[in-house]
Amino acid sequence: MIPWLDAKSPFPPIETALKEPNGLLAAGGDLSPRRIIDAYRHGIYPWYAPRQPLLWWSPDPRMVLYTSEYRLSRSLAKRIRRRDFDLRVDTAFGSVIDACASAVRGTQNGTWITQEMAVAYRKLHALGYAHSVEAWRGGELVGGLYGLALGRVFFGESMFSHESDASKVSLAGLVSMLNRQGVPLIDCQQETDHLASMGARAIPRTEFALTLSQLIHSSATPSTVWGAGPLLEYG
Repeated sequence: MIPWLDAKSPFPPIETALKEPNGLLAAGGDLSPRRIIDAYRHGIYPWYAPRQPLLWWSPDPRMVLYTSEYRLSRSLAKRIRRRDFDLRVDTAFGSVIDACASAVRGTQNGTWITQEMAVAYRKLHALGYAHSVEAWRGGELVGGLYGLALGRVFFGESMFSHESDASKVSLAGLVSMLNRQGVPLIDCQQETDHLASMGARAIPRTEFALTLSQLIHSSATPSTVWGAGPLLEYG
């Protein structure tokens, strides 16, 4: 059994998460900005499908991408040099999350981004915590990603691509920007071959929690700040 959270319940220790399904920690609570930020600070994130209760997860192992380990393929580097896409930051956050929610992923679509989740992350964006990196081509949004920036960690949530390589170029842009900001870690949450091909790897939850504790409360001032507009340097 997992605990059921009410409005004031703290999260249980992440070590108490179930092994099967991997990382299921608690249910209930709410999607208020305060609750979501508290979750991420402790290595927890919400994930649930329509008609399910709100579920909270902390899997073991945890998929992460250290920006220093990011692998840029030769073909993608060539495409970046051609500047096939215009990369922008935070100019169409709502459109990015809507596109991620409707993206087809294998045999399933992205319905885990429920309407309630979309509303919650739009609130976080308005508060300056959630951000998008967007790939534009010919004035049309063709790819992108979104997530949360806390301390010196970027918590990736989802990405989409309506044109080949658009989401990959968006990730390359994000890595480039985070490197300039002195942000060394992207939390990818779950293991995928797609992310592994770009340098992401699974680490034990204990290692992730320790790294998170060192980075999430960092007082270091990034060399640049998030702001809506073109991403002029990337790749």
